[in-house]
Amino acid sequence: MTSLVESPEAPPETPDAPPPTRAHRWGKSLLALRDARLAVWLIVPAAFLELIIHIIPMLLGVWIAFTDLDQSNIRNWLQAPFIGLENFFRGLDPSNAIGSEFFATVGRTAIYVLVVLALSWALGMAGAVYLNSKFRGRGLLRTFFLVPYAIPSYVGTIAWAFMFNQRDGVINQILVDTLGLLPERPFWLIGDLSFISLIIVSVWSLWPFAFLMLLAALQNVPEDVYEAAALDGAGNWKQFTRITLPMVNQANAVLVLILGLWLFNQFSIPFVLFGPASPDQAMLVSPLIYQNSFLQWDFGLGGAMSFLLLIALLIVSVFYIRLVLPKGKEDD
Repeated sequence: MTSLVESPEAPPETPDAPPPTRAHRWGKSLLALRDARLAVWLIVPAAFLELIIHIIPMLLGVWIAFTDLDQSNIRNWLQAPFIGLENFFRGLDPSNAIGSEFFATVGRTAIYVLVVLALSWALGMAGAVYLNSKFRGRGLLRTFFLVPYAIPSYVGTIAWAFMFNQRDGVINQILVDTLGLLPERPFWLIGDLSFISLIIVSVWSLWPFAFLMLLAALQNVPEDVYEAAALDGAGNWKQFTRITLPMVNQANAVLVLILGLWLFNQFSIPFVLFGPASPDQAMLVSPLIYQNSFLQWDFGLGGAMSFLLLIALLIVSVFYIRLVLPKGKEDD
C-alpha cells in the first residue's frame, strides 16, 4: 500500500569545485609577487632614510669608540689610530676622574629619569581621569593642557631659562615677594638648585604627552563598568585601582618605556637651559657625552660613552618588553 504522503525529494548534490588549474595557480602567484614588490617599494624610502640618518651614524660612532680621535687628527678622522678598548677602560674606571664622573652622571641621570617619569605620569593620569568625565568646558581644558606639548621644546625651555636666569625674574618674584616662601632670591641655574630647575622644566615639557596617551586609553573604558561599580558601593579610589589602572595597563607599559628612553637620552632641555656646559649638579649622560666630544675634543671617549649608553638602554628595553608587555597581551 502506497503512502499518501510523499517523502520530500533529497536536494540535488552539488558537484565538487574543480581543482584549480595551472593557469589559476600562476595567476595567484603573480598577484602575490606583485603585492610583495609593492610592499618592498613602499618600505624602501623609509629604510633608506633610516640607514642614512640612524644606522650609518651609529656604526660610525661605534667605530670611533675604538679609535684615538681628537683635535690633533680630526682632519683625517678616517685614519685615526685604533686603540681597542682603551676608551672603555677610561670611561669605566672609577679610580680616575673620567670614570668617577661617568658613574656619578649615570646615577644622577637614573634619579632624574625616575623623578620626572613619576611626576609626569602622576600629572598625566590625574588630568586624564579628570577630563575623561563629562562637564562643561572640558574641550577647552583639554586644549589648554596640551599647550606645553604643542610648543616646540626649545621655545618653552628658553622661556623657563629667562624666568630662572634673572635673580629678579618672575620665579623669584612669585616665591619671594608674593608668596614669601623663600627668605632670599636664589640662583636657579647654578649649584644644587640647577637639578631642581631641570626637573621642573622636564616635567612641564613631557607631562602633556603622558596625559594624551592615558586620556586616549581611558576613552576605550566603557562607562557602564564604572556605573556598575558605583552601584556595588565602590568609591572613587577603588574604581581607580580596580578598574582604571587595569584597563590602561598596556598604555602605561608603552608610556613608561617611551618616556624612560626619552629621558635617559635627554639633551635638548639641559643644553638650552644651561648652555653647552651643564653644571655638575645637573649633568646628565647625553650632555656629558657632548662635553667630552665637542668641548674637550675627545671623540673616542665620547663614542665609547655613547656605545655604553646604547647597550645599557637596549638591555633594559629588551628585559622590560619581555617582562611587561607580554602580560598586557594576555589580558586581551
